[in-house]
Amino acid sequence: MSIMQGFERIVRQREPLAMHTWFQLGGPAEYFAEPENVDELIALLRRCQEEDVPARILGQGSNILVRDAGVPGMVVRLSSPAFCGVGIEGRTLIASGGALLGRAVTTSVHRGLAGLESLIGIPGTVGGALHGNAGAHGESIGHWAFQATVVTAGGEVHQRGSDEIS
Repeated sequence: MSIMQGFERIVRQREPLAMHTWFQLGGPAEYFAEPENVDELIALLRRCQEEDVPARILGQGSNILVRDAGVPGMVVRLSSPAFCGVGIEGRTLIASGGALLGRAVTTSVHRGLAGLESLIGIPGTVGGALHGNAGAHGESIGHWAFQATVVTAGGEVHQRGSDEIS
C-alpha cells in the first residue's frame, strides 16, 4: 500500500519546507501533510508506522532549520482550525497544539488569567512550546500546564499529567 493511498487530498510529495519556516530556508519534505482533524491525523500517523515512514510534526517553523537536502519521511503540519483552537473554560485555558503561543497568552490575559505573561513574544505553537518547555524570565510553560492530550508517533491518544509534560 502506498503512503498516499487514501490521503491524496492532504499529502503532497516533495513540498518545499522553506515555505513553512520562519527563515524560509531548507529543502523539501519527502511527504508533507496537513490533516484537517484529529481522526485524519491518527490515521495518517498509523499509516506512516505501518509503512515504516518516519513522521515529524512541524508547528509554525519558528525554531527549526531544515537542511537543503530536505527531510525524509512525512512532515505533518497542524495548521487546520481543528488544531488551532484557544478558549477558556472556567479558570482554565484550553489550547490546541497548533495554536499560536502568543494567541494563547493574550487570550488568557484578556480573560484575567495570570501566569503566562512571561511567555509573550516567544514564537511558535503551544505544542512546540510544551515539547521544548519554552520559557522566559524564569518561567516556563511546563509550570502552568497540568494536562495534555497527545497523539503519539504511532497514532495512539494518551493523556499526560503535569509531571509528564515539563
